[in-house]
Amino acid sequence: MKTNAGKVILGVTIGALAGAIAGVLFAPQSGKDTRKLISKKSKEYVEKGKKMVEKVTDAAKDKIKDVADDISKKLES
Repeated sequence: MKTNAGKVILGVTIGALAGAIAGVLFAPQSGKDTRKLISKKSKEYVEKGKKMVEKVTDAAKDKIKDVADDISKKLES
């Protein structure tokens, strides 16, 4: 079965962000503190998501390069 890693990462990131926001919204704090916390957590999760996407992209580029090298070697033979 073929999976799309980018969609999986996006789904996990959105789910984590939604869970964090829900947890913050139900916590007993003032509205101002809640908004600050949501903003902070959102930025943290966006940064984590970017890092995960970067890792997957780098891994995909490495794999593509390996496959291209293998094809070139076979064509030269």
